Amino acid sequence: MEVKSSAYLQSWAQSQLSEISFSIAPASGWDAQTGSTSPEIQRRSDMYVFCLLHHQDKQTLDPLALDQWTFYVLPTAVLNDRCPSQKTIRLSSLERLSPLKTDFTGLPKAAAACAEGTRQPPDYRDQHPL
Repeated sequence: MEVKSSAYLQSWAQSQLSEISFSIAPASGWDAQTGSTSPEIQRRSDMYVFCLLHHQDKQTLDPLALDQWTFYVLPTAVLNDRCPSQKTIRLSSLERLSPLKTDFTGLPKAAAACAEGTRQPPDYRDQHPL
């Protein structure tokens, strides 16, 4: 599982909200047995969890408040198929890939559904609407 995060608000002064994007660049891997990097460049996880701190009021921002986060879960195979050499992805492009979108309480179920190779369990939206 590869976990990426992004936020609209930053710790420095901002004249506008940050544009949301996530790194999805394929990379070489580390081989612990040989102590060297692999020459093969690829995405090595089975799924990505994109974590968006969606809160947009700096006065009440609390990264530890889980209700201020939205999570998007996507099989790596979708990224490999739809954007094989892409290094970053914007939120709008990510949403077009139909990730499982959830709040924190729905994250385990979304990750399990992704791991099982299903896109979305039948009762998922009823239990975790956003």
